[in-house]
Amino acid sequence: MNPARERLARIYRAALAAVEPEACVAAVAEGLAPARPLRVVAAGKAAAPMARALEAACGDRIRESFVVTKDGHGLELIRSRVTEAGHPVPDARSEAAGLEALAVASRATPDEAFVLLLSGGASSLLSAPLPGLGLADVAAATHALLEAGADIEALNTFRKHCTRVSGGRLARSAAQASEIHVLAISDVPGDDLSTLASGPCAPDATTYTDAVRVTSGVELPPAIREHLDAGCQGQRDESLKAGDPALASVRSRVLASNAIARAAALEAARKEGLRPISLGGELRGEAREAAGRLVGLARSLAPDDSTLLVIGGETTVTVKGSGRGGRSQELALAAALALEDTPNIDLLAAGTDGTDGPTDAAGAFADAGSVARGSAAGMDAWGRIEDNDAYTFFAAEGGLFVTGPTRTNVMDLVLLEVRPPGA
Repeated sequence: MNPARERLARIYRAALAAVEPEACVAAVAEGLAPARPLRVVAAGKAAAPMARALEAACGDRIRESFVVTKDGHGLELIRSRVTEAGHPVPDARSEAAGLEALAVASRATPDEAFVLLLSGGASSLLSAPLPGLGLADVAAATHALLEAGADIEALNTFRKHCTRVSGGRLARSAAQASEIHVLAISDVPGDDLSTLASGPCAPDATTYTDAVRVTSGVELPPAIREHLDAGCQGQRDESLKAGDPALASVRSRVLASNAIARAAALEAARKEGLRPISLGGELRGEAREAAGRLVGLARSLAPDDSTLLVIGGETTVTVKGSGRGGRSQELALAAALALEDTPNIDLLAAGTDGTDGPTDAAGAFADAGSVARGSAAGMDAWGRIEDNDAYTFFAAEGGLFVTGPTRTNVMDLVLLEVRPPGA
């Protein structure tokens, strides 16, 4: 790995360390509902380390703890039942986990507190369909929305009107508890708890009409379309809205976020001798278009000192090809094409969860030599990006960034090192 890539990898790891779930939960766990017994549900990519921290802090106070996480993200815990389920498309295990989470919440008594440890991925992992819908319907609709490039807000608007745990419904199941506490690792823009994991314990401002709007133009199973239309006509129960009594005892805290990771990346850049520049959390839109904007900005700098640009968020990919990849790899490949004549810029685009799309890579590096190295390995960069096949390109070229599961998730980071021309 060249020196620039090594620096970018170190900065990425420093950002992850700042949002490590176990440490985040440990910092607040001892003061959580003092002296009360706890019923616990942990869901998401960070669920296992979050639950482990709560076990260490609260010990015998935990009467019951259920943990569901993505395949490969589980841990052996002492006081918790741990299961893994499908993500990003739900499977039968996701349906079972959603029903079990509701059951745990319903068993909370007036002398107990209910605790929800929430992180990205929980929407899929707790996908028990609403009455009248089948899991196959929800899974097919989720897949269709992902293929169409739906953003997180659209996906969650759909889920909050098709699944049993989302849209405040988990809080309604835990209504007998004396207190409901949500501790969250945020993977959504603005750390909006009604969007994070489709808001299991949060009020929902969206309606069935919104769900129809955000799925317009996407081919959905007939049962889903009929369900949403019936909801628009008042024939289905709405998600919980602000002021619902079931939400009155909910207390929520965001423990880690993309903003915290970005701040850590900027500090790490200083320690690496780079001048840090924050571009905020505005990474969004189609991955290819975002890459063009970022490369254009980096080229315009012509700095006197080596500089690091840091931006976070999530792009989308409208899938038209049959290849493999994810939004970070697609962004990196588009950047590589734009960087062919720019030898003073290196880029790393990566998901903080360690998994970019349905691949084993967190993301990819790109620089001025990426396209040429790919060509030498028999890869046509333009052909690969048109087939949404960035993974195959970077696997041959050598630019894949593989971390394994990080067991956290605060959206994506893009880091661009810009050196003075000629440096």
